[in-house]
Amino acid sequence: MPFRLDRTAFHAGTHEENARYHAQNQPATMEDRLRTAAYLNSVAYGYDLNNPPRLDRTAFATRKHNG
Repeated sequence: MPFRLDRTAFHAGTHEENARYHAQNQPATMEDRLRTAAYLNSVAYGYDLNNPPRLDRTAFATRKHNG
């Protein structure tokens, strides 16, 4: 059986309703947003939030521009 979306579970709402929802449910400060993003990254990539993996610097290259 193919996967089908339940179209009754979603309500787009008006711009005012969406603005009110996001004002109430978004993290208050930029620090809270960054903390939330770090948590979601740790869940998505499967690492410990208190011990994140080091950045693989071999993936980046630098060169000096002539000029």
